[in-house]
Amino acid sequence: MGVPTPLTKEQAPAELHRIYDKIQASTGAMPNLFGVVARFPAALKTLVPFYDAVMNQGVIEAKYKELAYLKTSSINDCRY
Repeated sequence: MGVPTPLTKEQAPAELHRIYDKIQASTGAMPNLFGVVARFPAALKTLVPFYDAVMNQGVIEAKYKELAYLKTSSINDCRY
């Protein structure tokens, strides 16, 4: 099984360009996670609002949430 590569904005369907612009404006880059999911436009359109709600709502700061999912990846030997 091959490793999926992230799509650049130019490679992504035009319907996703606005999402790419918003993500890039807020993070300064297009994280690979979203670029890979962009291979399935409906999935990206669903993931972005979900991710935003998880990371930006609630009382726990986003940086601690990010540390939690990085640690979970490490525990599960997910090198990516």
